[in-house]
Amino acid sequence: MNWRGVSVRDPKSLGFFLGILLCYCNSLISVGASIHEYKNEAFTPQMKSFFFHGGSEGLYASKAVAGKPSPEEKSYRGRSFIRFESITFRRTKESSLKHNEIQPNTGVVEAIIVEVKDRERIGGSYLNSDELCCTPELAKGGSCKLGEVLIHQNPDNPEWPKRIQTSFAGQDEEAQMTTLTVDINSTGMYYLYFMFCDPQLEGTLIRGRTVWRNPDGYLPGKMSPLMTFYGLMSLAYLVLGLVWFLRFVRFWKDVLQLHYYITAVIALGMCEMALWYFEYANFNSTGSRPMGITMWAVTFSAMKKTVSRLLLLVVSMGFGVVKPTLGGITSKVLLLGIIYFVASEALELVEHLGSINDFSGKAKLFLVLPVALLDACFILWIFSSLSKTLEKLQIRKSMAKLELYRKFTNALALSVLVSVAWIGYELYFNATDPLSELWQRAWIIPVFWTMLAYVLLAVICVLWAPSLNPTRYAYSEETGDDFDEEGVPLTGSAMKITADTTTKLERKERKVSTASDHVLGLGEDIEEDKRE
Repeated sequence: MNWRGVSVRDPKSLGFFLGILLCYCNSLISVGASIHEYKNEAFTPQMKSFFFHGGSEGLYASKAVAGKPSPEEKSYRGRSFIRFESITFRRTKESSLKHNEIQPNTGVVEAIIVEVKDRERIGGSYLNSDELCCTPELAKGGSCKLGEVLIHQNPDNPEWPKRIQTSFAGQDEEAQMTTLTVDINSTGMYYLYFMFCDPQLEGTLIRGRTVWRNPDGYLPGKMSPLMTFYGLMSLAYLVLGLVWFLRFVRFWKDVLQLHYYITAVIALGMCEMALWYFEYANFNSTGSRPMGITMWAVTFSAMKKTVSRLLLLVVSMGFGVVKPTLGGITSKVLLLGIIYFVASEALELVEHLGSINDFSGKAKLFLVLPVALLDACFILWIFSSLSKTLEKLQIRKSMAKLELYRKFTNALALSVLVSVAWIGYELYFNATDPLSELWQRAWIIPVFWTMLAYVLLAVICVLWAPSLNPTRYAYSEETGDDFDEEGVPLTGSAMKITADTTTKLERKERKVSTASDHVLGLGEDIEEDKRE
């Protein structure tokens, strides 16, 4: 059997490989928890053998030479290991009665730990055989022991791949695995499988747990950089929030309703990043996710995604710029937001609270598709609304506002193009790395989307920053503009109307000349001088 890439030499080998790949895909849905629980779960038949996927994680090499820990030792600083705790195998009553009660060994279950780069050493490929278990013919040649999984040890490291055997005795229905710790001294992606070749053990169940640890904590290797990232993003949102708050307080008399929505998104982002940081920090120190913090982090994440998309939508519709309210479409916008929140919350819960084999790939796809379709709806609606808003501003010749929306449109279009390119990279990354050999780079996938959301929010904060002259985007002054641009009413004194019109045109010229200087307060001194 050849495990390199996705090529195999035999349909049976292909079936076994696909079985392992399915287990791996299931693990992607899980949290990658460092404590893997097994609750009376069954083995999967494959190639005249039975196997159970016990977990897979990226592990860094121990920072210090690790010996066998004493029972009193409580500190594991600098050590990387996989520890087996309370692992019990239970076979059926029928299976146990087939053996003599005085026999010392009536069935063997093997725990096999293999690094991805050594995957070809499992099975008989090195013996030019497609077998996974040792056959009588191979046993006669002295290549293996009958009833064991075929393993070709690494000559540079004779103890790997690691094999740990547990035997049933006599007619016992249960076999207890010895509690032990396997130290990891080489950085890599490790897979754990429990396997047996004896067909009489069919129906055997496994319970217990394994604990996986990296040198700096229990956080899985591909997730450990995210803790640092969320800590930095918490500071980034804090800085953005502080700058925005100071501007908001300074010009609180001139703030618009849109500013409150931007403030809400910043606040949600601050809470989201802080919660994820504390969630990862707790996970790293204990080995299991704190359900309370995780639930809050997931909820805030879904809320921020929803409110952010709604903010982009209402800004694109010209809310507060070309229209004071959303009018009759308010209910449609809110309905889309509620549906998106529910779909996003469900997906986040599955991704961060599921356990290793709780959900199949179809269940994952069932939750991903609605979110993807809703995102597409948001994008289409946003750009359609932007087109209409730009058209209205061009007709009204509101040059300052038109320039503002052109900048916003360019930023949004650029973000979409970058997103499409990144999605292509994600598909390529996942297609070329089915066994997660590039786990040390996997953390950049979620980081991109978080950074993109932050950059877009910062762009909106810059373009719509509170200032002494909010009239460049405020609808409150739009009436005057419309009055000039759409004609003079046939009521009142013609002389007074002409004078008022001339005054407003002069004010508009001053606004246009200074609008480009208003970026987070730039040009306010000029505006004040002109007003004086």
